Amino acid sequence: MLGFFNWFNGKTKIKRWILIILLGIVATCFAFTFVMQTDILTPKDILKIVLLFAAGFSMIIIGVVFMLKRTLEIIVEANNKYSDKGEKASLNMKSLIFNRTVYNEGPKIVVIGGGNGLNTVIRGLKKYTSNITAIVTLSDLGNISNKSVDNLHFDDINESIISLSDKEELMDKLLNWKFRNRELRGLKFGDLFLLAINEMYSNFSEGIDKSTEVLNITGKVLPSTLDEITLCADLEDGTKVEGKENIPNVAYDKVAKIDRVYISPSNAMPAPRVLDAIADADAIIIGPRKFIYRCTSKSVN
Repeated sequence: MLGFFNWFNGKTKIKRWILIILLGIVATCFAFTFVMQTDILTPKDILKIVLLFAAGFSMIIIGVVFMLKRTLEIIVEANNKYSDKGEKASLNMKSLIFNRTVYNEGPKIVVIGGGNGLNTVIRGLKKYTSNITAIVTLSDLGNISNKSVDNLHFDDINESIISLSDKEELMDKLLNWKFRNRELRGLKFGDLFLLAINEMYSNFSEGIDKSTEVLNITGKVLPSTLDEITLCADLEDGTKVEGKENIPNVAYDKVAKIDRVYISPSNAMPAPRVLDAIADADAIIIGPRKFIYRCTSKSVN
């Protein structure tokens, strides 16, 4: 019962249209009553009746139309997931349709790299456009089919998928969930999921694309290359380090700054659709990886 009376709250803006409908009904009824009680109708009486009936009928139609329109707005506002701080957004139907069109036909953004910084940018961008393509670097991944399950780590892909998800908290918990049973203890669901979907399709790029469809995220995630590559670094003292995981430790132990970072081999081919996404992009955002900053800061200290 309380929910019914909430419809008459001042914020709903429903009462004005109900009042107009009631006034229209009164005017229409008065016109019919005047006809029934008058024996002889003069031209003046006929004009009065017609005007009353037209005004009443118009008020009823206008009131019903705008009351239904406002009801739809209230329903959409109640389910608006982009409202600030949990408050219902003040929207109307035209702005809702316009905003959704702008969102679906928004600028095409390509983000390249990985790490927390770039994923934070993705979280901001997805509020304004759904045309986001995250090109994720997968160095040291190598041949997936030859790797043991324990050595599979798709952290950058998983984090990009989480950033593009409408339900980030739930997606984060799902993909980063570590199994507790003895056979799979310590393994993440996200790694096993991507491994399974990769085996279902011809290549890893297609597998990731299908996984984003299954998870129903905003935008797309693409690997930068399907070739087996290794991230390497040259330190200022001449030391050459191979392997993403080795670079921070060696740079820290030698107290040496990183002079150059590169991949080996240097002629790795881009994955399918990567070049097309870049060519069609309205904007390209390149983000540095987090571990490079960590190496530099430790070396300086």
